[in-house]
Amino acid sequence: MNRDDLIEKVAKSSGFSKKNAEMAVASVLDSIFDALKQGEDVQLHGFGNFDVRDREARMGRNRKTGQEIELPAGKVPVFSAGKALKQALN
Repeated sequence: MNRDDLIEKVAKSSGFSKKNAEMAVASVLDSIFDALKQGEDVQLHGFGNFDVRDREARMGRNRKTGQEIELPAGKVPVFSAGKALKQALN
């Protein structure tokens, strides 16, 4: 499912117009992005948690040339599925 598919499902299930559903989806995603940028965790009960973790600098390898390169430290988003989501999939 891509973003357009999600917008269409939200529109159908909520009775919103497609434009309003698009605004709702964009608003939720923007809120999650903003919270993660500020270093906050986002917990959606029954769905899962989004958080930001620090990744240390490390050595990597260029796949084309095989040459070792240094990958800089940085922050990465992490998603952990909630219990209800895990149970729904099994």
